[in-house]
Amino acid sequence: MPIWNAEYESMARPALEELQLRRLKSTVAWVYERVPYYREALDARGVKPRDIKSLADVRLLPFTDKTALRDTYPFGMFAVDMEHVVRVHSSSGTTGKPIVVGYTKGDLNTWTELTARIASAAGVTCHDRVQMLFLYGMFTGGWGMHYGVERIGATVFPAGAGNTERQLLMMQDFGTTAIVGTPSYALYIAEVAEQAGIDMKALPLRLGLFGGEPSGEGMRDEIQKRLGILATDNYGLSEVMGPGVSGECEHQCGLHMAEDHFLFEVVDPRTDEPVAEGEEGELIITTLTKEAFPVLRYRTHDLTAVDTSACECGRTLARMRKVRSRTDDMLIIRGVNVFPSQIEDALLEVEGVEPHYLIVVDREKAMDTLELRIEVSEAMFSDVMRDMVAFNKRVAERIATVVGLQAKVTLVEPGTIERSVGKARHVVDLRKPL
Repeated sequence: MPIWNAEYESMARPALEELQLRRLKSTVAWVYERVPYYREALDARGVKPRDIKSLADVRLLPFTDKTALRDTYPFGMFAVDMEHVVRVHSSSGTTGKPIVVGYTKGDLNTWTELTARIASAAGVTCHDRVQMLFLYGMFTGGWGMHYGVERIGATVFPAGAGNTERQLLMMQDFGTTAIVGTPSYALYIAEVAEQAGIDMKALPLRLGLFGGEPSGEGMRDEIQKRLGILATDNYGLSEVMGPGVSGECEHQCGLHMAEDHFLFEVVDPRTDEPVAEGEEGELIITTLTKEAFPVLRYRTHDLTAVDTSACECGRTLARMRKVRSRTDDMLIIRGVNVFPSQIEDALLEVEGVEPHYLIVVDREKAMDTLELRIEVSEAMFSDVMRDMVAFNKRVAERIATVVGLQAKVTLVEPGTIERSVGKARHVVDLRKPL
């Protein structure tokens, strides 16, 4: 399989590190001049851009986390004036305010280039017909991969998520050869197809590019077997770009990291000290080429390990193990990031809801399900059933607005949810690894 951009994807490590250092120096100078938050943080540490003389000096820089991005909502972390921002995306946050990210024309070009690399590494060519199963809108997933696939020259079907029967009809009628979405939705498509008597292996479909949620090798094996495709994983996050940060090639032996555009660290989340190559730690990312929204040492909270040995495919960029767990309590449900505190804030905005609730996440037919068991006041239970139904609907609509997911809402009587003198148990995750 040809390498999309061999000049950078197959660089010798000394040349790569020289490029990284040059770009790191430029990025630190850029944010110091243009982002008040970083100038103040660097001054507080007594660090000036001229102090960055080696890649190891990245440790002189402050960490960035979601709190900083929320505290500067909406555009406080932008390094360019809005007249130079041509695209804005966002992801939801625990406070109800989203994390807002911006892109210049140059950023969009970089983003497209990096997702083209990932799609190409997975096997997409100009002859493919690619069906997008990710949500569009403010979410970065669909848009990022869409333009990368187009740059390769493939035909894109921007189907979006849901309406599975229609998705299957498109695959049959349009001759879809590759799909892009979450792995759990791919499995659900397989189940619906089987129930409808559709032989997926008889279709032209041959590739699946998956991201947005953690998945194990068991799920990958099941997808490949039931859909008759090669399934690869890719990784990204809105705070540093979106999809395109790393992705697997056809050898499925780790996700190639775009080291020419991002400086990666893996640290012990308890000590913040770097771990040895191959050891698990928290992934920290510094952008090296972002113009509108550069970030220094962003704490992803994702746990992974890195391998810098060359891959059989010929790429020399380091590979990261796919992320299966995080250092915080974030839930990933159908590719959407959900925080328990986010749900709590939304629930307590509804009159009649008591501050006692349980979030139950499960999996049915390979699709994640979200149920909210919430206590309501005695007065609510004395109302007629019609009012109860309306109340249930109101809660469900509020959750859908804030979280972006449909949830089953179960109203329970006061005192039903277990109490605790310590930390309350608000989440029950019944999903088993596939």
